[in-house]
Amino acid sequence: MTTPTLDVLAALQRLNERDEPFALVSVLRVQPPASARPGDKAVVTRDGFAAGWIGGGCAQPAVLRTVKLALADGRARMIRIAPNAEGAEPRELDDVLEFGMACHSGGTLELFIDPVLPKARLVVIGDSPVAVALAGLAPRVGLAVTVLAQGADTARFADAALVLADDGADAAARAVAPGAFVVVATQGRRDVQGLRCALALAARQVWLVASARKAQVLKDSLVAAGADATAVAAIVAPAGQRIAEQMGAHTPEEVALSVLAAVVAARRRGTVAGVSVDEPAAAAASGAPEPARSLATATLATTASQARPAIAPLPDLPPIAASCCGGGAAASELPVPALAGVAPAAGKPSCCGS
Repeated sequence: MTTPTLDVLAALQRLNERDEPFALVSVLRVQPPASARPGDKAVVTRDGFAAGWIGGGCAQPAVLRTVKLALADGRARMIRIAPNAEGAEPRELDDVLEFGMACHSGGTLELFIDPVLPKARLVVIGDSPVAVALAGLAPRVGLAVTVLAQGADTARFADAALVLADDGADAAARAVAPGAFVVVATQGRRDVQGLRCALALAARQVWLVASARKAQVLKDSLVAAGADATAVAAIVAPAGQRIAEQMGAHTPEEVALSVLAAVVAARRRGTVAGVSVDEPAAAAASGAPEPARSLATATLATTASQARPAIAPLPDLPPIAASCCGGGAAASELPVPALAGVAPAAGKPSCCGS
């Protein structure tokens, strides 16, 4: 085993321990003159080369550009860097993205760029029945769960990777790295505090398990208290996909499943340098295998003219009737009379116990 290979393995281990995304770049084929050899490898992060060797400065701009795309959407790519590639922009040839050689040394490199992403994290705020169900279901779809709930009983959240019995914003920000998905499932107990905690986490997306009416009252209260209006408006409520509304779901597990479906959909949308790189909507809706994505389109999506906010609020869904999402007990810490009318539909049981 050569020293460069050992350096690559050490970098892989170091980045894994830090839970930092990176790509393993491997040289597949070389047409001389080129300084790289087939089998050469490098570890590349968003910030640059961490270890290894895949060629000199001629190859690095194309590699860095493609690594950022791969880390954004989680898809491996093969690229070719050749002197006969025309134009400054890459062109797509079959499944290969071809770049022009950035210098005059000549030679051709074919490289495989394989992204390695840390496990996505779901933060559940609250200790309601839906919060417990979410913490149990989420690890089954590959999400590492952190629970934040004042006085939380760790035994109720046996599947969570971390349970913090404190929903204070400062404690939460120290425990949770930026970029997590956050679901506030307080359901009438410390609603405002739970939302304040969520806003302190620099989350990719925040959902609130509540009816549209109750959510609006809570959002208005946050803004009146000085919270950032843009961040508050981006909170998605009611949380979850439409199965609860359309198919009568109302148990904690059913509501948690609908919320988790929304989280998984958001997880399949990536961001790079503040630009959203969306997956094809049709594949997400149908559950069919993902079609091959146009690499040229993905590359062009990173330009300023196509930039979109990294955290884009999803459209409000209708309130989930007769469920935990439809309300229940009023939030006692809010002296807002409008909350008194938020209750489960008559004649149908609520998973909140009311």
